[in-house]
Amino acid sequence: MSGPGWVIGNRWDELADATPRLARVSVIVTHYDQQAELDRTLHALANQDYPAGLVEIVVADDGSPSAPIVPAGVRVVSQPDRGFRAAAARNRGVAASTGEILCFLDADTSPEPGYVRAMTRLPTLLPEAVTVGRRRHADLEGVDPTAPIAEIAPTVELPEPQWLLDAYARTGNLRHADDRSYRYVIGAVMACSRTLFDDIGGFEESFTSYGGEDWEWAHRAWQGGAVFAHVPDAVAWHDGPEWAGRPGVDRVREGNAQTLTLAAMIPIEGSAGRGLLPATPDLAVHLRGSAGPAATFLCVDSVLASFPRATVILDAAPTLPALLGDPRVTAGEVPDARVVLRLDHPVVLLDVDELRARLAGLGQGDEGRLLVRSAEGTIVGEAISRRARRRETRWGQPIGFTSSSVSPDGLHVLADEPHLESWVGGWGRVDRWT
Repeated sequence: MSGPGWVIGNRWDELADATPRLARVSVIVTHYDQQAELDRTLHALANQDYPAGLVEIVVADDGSPSAPIVPAGVRVVSQPDRGFRAAAARNRGVAASTGEILCFLDADTSPEPGYVRAMTRLPTLLPEAVTVGRRRHADLEGVDPTAPIAEIAPTVELPEPQWLLDAYARTGNLRHADDRSYRYVIGAVMACSRTLFDDIGGFEESFTSYGGEDWEWAHRAWQGGAVFAHVPDAVAWHDGPEWAGRPGVDRVREGNAQTLTLAAMIPIEGSAGRGLLPATPDLAVHLRGSAGPAATFLCVDSVLASFPRATVILDAAPTLPALLGDPRVTAGEVPDARVVLRLDHPVVLLDVDELRARLAGLGQGDEGRLLVRSAEGTIVGEAISRRARRRETRWGQPIGFTSSSVSPDGLHVLADEPHLESWVGGWGRVDRWT
């Protein structure tokens, strides 16, 4: 079930038959010293089937040696040449634009006539939608830039990246996206609403080498509650092979540089390091209230034994010597973790496979909140995903995700004075602690 402007989870397919109104679109074309390629892309944009009066084109120039030459009506914004700064150029282009929908292209990526209409359909219907088109590849060197791109490009086509085709097939064109699906959002063929872009924030301008800034932005958007969709009918042709096939590229070195940068910015499994603690935890466990020292110790210890990379937040600064030395135990503000688990009672976590799986999936599909009960049925707290929190803030009410409950067999409410020696010694049973 959905409402005006929103859907549950990532269910954009519910709007398969919906017809959007025609919104004003700003196409941001990132450029650096590629006049021939830019000519082809601007010619292709002039031949879109979307009403020309509703399309604004801004060329975001990254300090080319010579100012780009553009037709009348196309705006150019430039920045000084300080190396590769596509992220900053895109942000500058957005700031200079006025459209309700933002459509991003690179100068060497020329769209077929239906591209703008196909890319902007979902963002017009769903302000939280991020669409990614199909970037195909062709050897367009020497090809007349005024030749119809949809006709000429297939005659000189180059291979598409198979890993990307496989990902779109596996996820149903991102209908079944998850926390790692940011890797399938390509900044050269991307669109979103200005509302979402402003809410999420622009591209991270610290990126000064090829690649990564679109993935970082897409991850931020997803964690902010965005709806991801691949639009295979929105085709744009890149002049030349994909990155892995380009000559003169040290793929290992450049790939490592990108991985190192993203590992610090995307603190999730599969992106961050396997052992290093990320700057923002994936799971934050907030133990509310002021339980006794024994119950507090056992609860914190069992949480971190079950979730070693979590952060535990207490309402008051820890004073127990056993807790003071662990940087994962803090007090005060709850961090903006992917999942925040609020505990209203101290608990002991034993067999937590079910809880671990439910928390890992929270916010990935339809489920955004979990009421957490002990094995005996006592309500002990609630878990909420960052995606659900952000949508709730954006819409002013808890919409966009379903709520459910979990009652793991290995979760029990602690007694005021649990028997600690049996806990640390490893010889106790549940009845010694509850």
